Amino acid sequence: MNIGLDVSGGDFAPKVNLLGAVQANQALNGKSRIFLFGDETEIRDGLASLAENPADFEIIHSPEIIGMEDHPTRAFSRKPNASIAIGFDYLSEGKIDVFSSTGNTGAMLVGAIYKINTIPGVIRPCITATIPCINGKKSVLLDVGSNADCKVDVLYQFAELGSLYAEHILKIEQPRIGLLNIGEEESKGNLLTQAVYKLLQDSDSINFIGNVEGRDIFTNKADVIVCDGFTGNIVLKEAEGFYNMVKARGIDDDYFNLFNFENYGGTPILGVKGNVVIGHGSSNETAVLNMILHAHQVAENKLSVKITKAFK
Repeated sequence: MNIGLDVSGGDFAPKVNLLGAVQANQALNGKSRIFLFGDETEIRDGLASLAENPADFEIIHSPEIIGMEDHPTRAFSRKPNASIAIGFDYLSEGKIDVFSSTGNTGAMLVGAIYKINTIPGVIRPCITATIPCINGKKSVLLDVGSNADCKVDVLYQFAELGSLYAEHILKIEQPRIGLLNIGEEESKGNLLTQAVYKLLQDSDSINFIGNVEGRDIFTNKADVIVCDGFTGNIVLKEAEGFYNMVKARGIDDDYFNLFNFENYGGTPILGVKGNVVIGHGSSNETAVLNMILHAHQVAENKLSVKITKAFK
């Protein structure tokens, strides 16, 4: 298996990306070949400083960088030799099995949609977040930022995509699907959630259990929690805020330590014809390590292929 990593992406590139890549290479123990996309001289010098052999990696010279300030759509035409652009070229050509980056999230979404293309039948690809629950299990929240405004059919598909992700990656049989709402009753919520509820209730392809309230997010009432990207991003940032406050108060708690995004590394873009994993822009080497390991898991389980089959 070939795993692509954007070495130039993120707030602390390239150092943390190279550190994470070295650790991932050791953890994978020959199971995969890691392709490093970035400035070749910078990569070789970085590996030398870590006393690592460059021959243990595939180095793909990509001298340009799509920064956080760059416009996602225009960046691909203006910077064709950027690490993200060339990484997607390799993915589309089948030279790598999965591409991962902690760089410009918008550019990763644009590249996934226009260079890899959306799976036929999928209206809008989305991204997820892993929610640690008090019982030790995990829930999947989606969407968490790529689609701020959603229509009924889009939210319905998020339920299908989240169910497939939970089944094939988290290995949950018949994952319970919940709709994030302001009350448990079917009649609660706005016009959008009321309409989505009816669609989910009538579906034979998912295990819909009803509405989930904000207080239930961390109790594992549902394995998959569906919402629009505006709401999901607020929930995600609130969880990050809780973790930061707990740490700021000097509290060491096993449960709240699970809110550290470094533990999860990254999340796949669901609904595109390839395996694409994006990580947090402020990732350190531990987060990059876990992003690469998750990318390996996503590719190994052929997630995009299984989603494609489900949508035929």
